[in-house]
Amino acid sequence: MEEFHKVRRLPPYVFEQVNRLKASARSRGADIIDLGMGNPDLPTPKAIVDKLCEVVRDPRTHRYSSSRGIPGLRRAQAAYYSRRFGVKLNPDTQVVATLGSKEGFANMAQAITAPGDVILCPNPTYPIHAFGFIMSGGVIRSLQVEPDDGFIPALERGVKHSIPKPLALILNYPSNPTALVASLDFYKDVVAFAKKNDIIILSDLAYSEIYFAGNPPPSVLQVPGAIDFCVEFTSMSKTFSMPGWRMGFAVGNERLISALTRVKSYLDYGAFTPIQVAAAHALNGDGADIAEVRDIYHKRRDVMVDAFGRAGWTIPAPAASMFAWAPIPEPFRHLGSLEFSKLLIEHADVAVAPGVGFGEHGDDHVRIALVENEHRIRQAARNIKRFLSTSAKQPNNLVPLSAHR
Repeated sequence: MEEFHKVRRLPPYVFEQVNRLKASARSRGADIIDLGMGNPDLPTPKAIVDKLCEVVRDPRTHRYSSSRGIPGLRRAQAAYYSRRFGVKLNPDTQVVATLGSKEGFANMAQAITAPGDVILCPNPTYPIHAFGFIMSGGVIRSLQVEPDDGFIPALERGVKHSIPKPLALILNYPSNPTALVASLDFYKDVVAFAKKNDIIILSDLAYSEIYFAGNPPPSVLQVPGAIDFCVEFTSMSKTFSMPGWRMGFAVGNERLISALTRVKSYLDYGAFTPIQVAAAHALNGDGADIAEVRDIYHKRRDVMVDAFGRAGWTIPAPAASMFAWAPIPEPFRHLGSLEFSKLLIEHADVAVAPGVGFGEHGDDHVRIALVENEHRIRQAARNIKRFLSTSAKQPNNLVPLSAHR
């Protein structure tokens, strides 16, 4: 039977192949150390959980909530932006709560995209950045990811060779999967280019609070005038270890926020009210919970870089995010990221995310998530050391077991 039009536009989900191998290995009794999915293992801070429990006991909160977020939550997000970035937002017109940043991106794509609209998108990047627009009928033109001197020339080529002119530009710094961080000067240059060429900017800032050196990552909305055509998406999933709570935000340009809010009003009634109240409580906190989460990821990063390096796999230390973007060891690079990821599961009991799942330009890397404790990360390094020492001498003869099934 022929697939539906929108489904046909989506490639096979690369990560599902890795997930099937993980499940199969575990069913055979293997102890898989899962560094693949970016699913935080840290518990949500107790004060946030306590606030949820307090509010959920009030039956009045069990009714339908507000799709765009209850007023107290939107005020809390506006106050956070004021404290953290010095950006003033009107919580009534420039802030909308989303069911995580992923849902926000997908529904923004639905709100603003006409069939054939061109979107400038980094490659590699988090899949929803591209496929939210592809599902909405848009066309993706890939850009480099590095926020360096080559970015503006790449934008110029993208505009010059796109018909019609690009509608929007996607930014994601700190980046998932590459962990690259952008400076405020970079944002100033990009905002000036977008203003000149009448291009919307959609910025994913989900990892703004997970950084390990230097100044905290900036917001594109800190650039004067950016709010005239920019929207930024944030998430509480990583910052407060609340992934299952599905709470995020879109903030910025009033017209774009209004379009997103209108689409959402047809699709959902917002998150459960006690979740929204607890999220507001978290945002209004003193920042100690955020600092604790940041410190844990920092320590895990250092352990991973050191232990994997001693195992024979040199990985650049990420400056931010909960991920490392790891070049595939040279003897295995010809296999590509998916086959290398399969080998790690089957011969090292370690799961990582194949870079090709984030775009074809990521196929010489894998993404390693810092979602296991330091002991398990060291154990993963020991497993990988054994694998590399026994397999690197004959990589051309190495075939994932799954290929024989």
